[in-house]
Amino acid sequence: MFHFTRRRIEAHVCICFVALKVYKELERLLKLSDINMSVDKVLELAKTIVTIQMTLPQSKQTINKTMLMKRHQRIAPLFADEFWGTR
Repeated sequence: MFHFTRRRIEAHVCICFVALKVYKELERLLKLSDINMSVDKVLELAKTIVTIQMTLPQSKQTINKTMLMKRHQRIAPLFADEFWGTR
């Protein structure tokens, strides 16, 4: 990282802080949900999840379907709509 202007240095520090905050919040939610995996392992596993988006030809309605396989069962609660409500 080579930033020379004050604005860029402050922006970089801000981005790093936000990334740390997101990481720690996911860590907290995993612990709260009894998902005994590290954030890094969850992120690696999440990269293998596929979401399909379909548009129905007659109604033009768009449907999204997340395809969770057997290997994703440990992190499946993260994909439930109610999980991201109030915690």
